[in-house]
Amino acid sequence: MSYNEKWTIGELLAYEQSAAILAKHLPEFVNEPTFKMASMHTLDQLAAIPQVNLPKDRLGALKADLASVNIVQASSQSASAAPMTAPVGSLSHAGKVIIVTGAAGGIGRASALLLAAVGAKVTVVDFNEEAGQETLRMIKEQGGEGIFVQADVSKSADVQRYIEATLEAHGKIDCLFNNAGIIQNFSLLQDIDEEHFDRIINVNLKGVFLGMKFALSVMEKQGYGSIINTASTTGVRAEHSLAAYTASKHGVVGLTKGAALEYVKKGIRVNAICPGGVATGITASVPQQLQESGYLPEEFPNMRMGRYAEPEELANVVAFLASDASSYMTGSIILVDGGLTL
Repeated sequence: MSYNEKWTIGELLAYEQSAAILAKHLPEFVNEPTFKMASMHTLDQLAAIPQVNLPKDRLGALKADLASVNIVQASSQSASAAPMTAPVGSLSHAGKVIIVTGAAGGIGRASALLLAAVGAKVTVVDFNEEAGQETLRMIKEQGGEGIFVQADVSKSADVQRYIEATLEAHGKIDCLFNNAGIIQNFSLLQDIDEEHFDRIINVNLKGVFLGMKFALSVMEKQGYGSIINTASTTGVRAEHSLAAYTASKHGVVGLTKGAALEYVKKGIRVNAICPGGVATGITASVPQQLQESGYLPEEFPNMRMGRYAEPEELANVVAFLASDASSYMTGSIILVDGGLTL
């Protein structure tokens, strides 16, 4: 069949001869993700986009080459059919290798158990060795596979160690769930102890930075990967008497967006979840902290659903973000807060 100018980019890419001609004339552009975005455009429509910068003589030569060949159908696809699209992503994690930090309890443990249950090989990371080993035992009891690495996520050597241990055990890293974090003692900013501030920033923000830094290096070489960071509703708004914690979680949101932008064309997705109140060991300590401080923050509690989330409810969102079903999501800051921020 002969080429006509009404054919779209998608139709041209569907045939071996025309795809080869596109690659010949547009070698610097044809493999870019933006080229696939133009699949519904004709060549003339593509050339009309200023950012494409396709000179008229180059466009003419491209059309001439297309007109000079008899394009043969490479499959049962008809000439007028749109190119085959990838199937909708699967929620299965079979064969995937996923690191979960802060996996000794709460959201981390629930996520590690769920990910292992749906086929992932999980690296359980936590500072608390006894509780971390317990998570690993629970994974194995349900028929899952995993390893445990004791680590302080604020220390570069420890982070590199859990990355290297994962690669040694499984040879790749499909996903990192950067979940480890600590809560701030409720107090006004002027009363925050400097050492306590440093610890909040080091664990909540630097720990996320280090995990991303070393995981991204691996994922860039692989050509794919997914990173999920645990931020908080305090990552998108302030919470009274939690200035240091709020600053750390705003930082996590910033790192998430920055990395998503930098690696979006390298096959790597970076997203964050923002839990509100979750029934974990951390939130269990809040009433005691409030009693000791003698202060009830104005915004606390404001649970629209009248309850805290269960860790498993957050784990479901993590499993989705770690799966191919979320393949078009990057830089997303996902509120999972029962309407707290409404």
